[in-house]
Amino acid sequence: MGLRKDLRVWAMGWLALLAIFPNDLSAQPATRKEKVKAAAGVVERIFSAHAAARHLPGLAWGVIYDGGLVISGGCGLADLGQQRPATPQSLFRAASMSKSFTAMAILQLRDAGRLRLDDPAALYLPELKALRPVTADAPEITLRHLLTHGAGLPEDNPWGDRQLARTDAELLALLPEISMANAPGVAYEYSNLGFAILGQIVQRVSGMDFTVYTRELIFKPLGMGSSIWEYAGAPPERLVRGYARSGASFTELPMEHHGAYGAMGGLITSVEDFARYAAFHLSAWPPRDEADAVPLRRSSLREMHHPWRFYSLLPDADPAAGAPCPAAQAYAYGLRWQSDCGGMVAVGHSGGLPGFGSNWTMLPDYGIAVVSFTNLTYATTTAINRTVLDTLIALAGLEPRQPPVSAILEKRKHELVGMLPEWQGARESGIFAENFFLDNPPAELARLSRQLFAEAGEIRGAGPMRPLNNLRGSFLLEGSRKDISLFFTLTPERVPTIQELKMTLVEKSGG
Repeated sequence: MGLRKDLRVWAMGWLALLAIFPNDLSAQPATRKEKVKAAAGVVERIFSAHAAARHLPGLAWGVIYDGGLVISGGCGLADLGQQRPATPQSLFRAASMSKSFTAMAILQLRDAGRLRLDDPAALYLPELKALRPVTADAPEITLRHLLTHGAGLPEDNPWGDRQLARTDAELLALLPEISMANAPGVAYEYSNLGFAILGQIVQRVSGMDFTVYTRELIFKPLGMGSSIWEYAGAPPERLVRGYARSGASFTELPMEHHGAYGAMGGLITSVEDFARYAAFHLSAWPPRDEADAVPLRRSSLREMHHPWRFYSLLPDADPAAGAPCPAAQAYAYGLRWQSDCGGMVAVGHSGGLPGFGSNWTMLPDYGIAVVSFTNLTYATTTAINRTVLDTLIALAGLEPRQPPVSAILEKRKHELVGMLPEWQGARESGIFAENFFLDNPPAELARLSRQLFAEAGEIRGAGPMRPLNNLRGSFLLEGSRKDISLFFTLTPERVPTIQELKMTLVEKSGG
């Protein structure tokens, strides 16, 4: 946490320098995407400082925005012996970032009607019936339990990290011997074994080897032509070697072959390949009418991002501003979810194996993500990725993406503006719900409106609608001295009417 804070202080100092030199990158680009691209130098400095501070052999990174990879780079070495540089094309082991691919495969099969998430997992993998429940009243383990680390299996880091090469037969033979930690559904407990079991279910239900299934139904549709599970299939000139550090020296660690536990952490991929996957996830937001794309429908992607199992409250989370900002954490489907005190939602996953560390973090509301890989044992890049995201939001002036304005919101806005400030004909207009004038006496509404309009000065127009959803939003009446914010909520009726209205005076932006 200390390094993260130091880097953020450094990043804020860089932003201060930009204010001193108006001809620098902050003033030039016309669009936010161009501003994000123009920040490549800042991003490189942040990652390079992180690599130097943590003595990383190599590091590669990428920033995904507006549908694709906009910044990428690398520093250090992918192979110390051959002195090969780490680049966005280098093939790193992604470790637990693999879990969301397994979750995606399960949801593909669910969407195809091949399985159901709340079915007992033993329905698809009968060997699970040999598991001994921890209590007599324990329910059966479901697929949803496994997807959210709620199956009652024990936390198995770092034991699980040494199981990658186990065969399917060895995994299945282990099931009768497993000791359970909890009854299913009562607690969060991170389980690599649980995702290895999900990989077996993908094979049983689809009738395809897990590596073939993911290659044909996930990697190929997304154009991830370099992503593999077995390191022996990687081009030697691109394969990254993993290291452990002792003092000032590094030891190369042997690579594990793909096996039954690959579904929990065996993916081998590059920044360029993974950026396609991250862009696909971001494309699920916001919900909209246009046609779905392969390999998974947008609603199922958003389901993957949902906080299904709460597991932690961070009372002293460290935001860019430097003040304590509590954050809630939950597990989604093969992904972690976090929301801080300001409502900023982050979704992604870290990865750690002997020889490797990684993270990808996306901010769905902002449409941006960062991914980074390193080749040092358990050298997570979670904090530095968030530092980069905070810096890019500040540099490019990024704001949360808004849902489209519904026709009924726009209609009610114009009808409301037409009767202010005197509320003439409001009762007869038919645009207000039956509760509205019971909760808001007409005389008081008129008095408040006249007061606000007098303080705002000449009303020069109405700003655009800012929707929170299909039936709720706000807009500004722009006055010569101050603005008036109008926030309203519509009813759930077939023809929605205004059930609540809040009018407040606000200072003009920048004034």
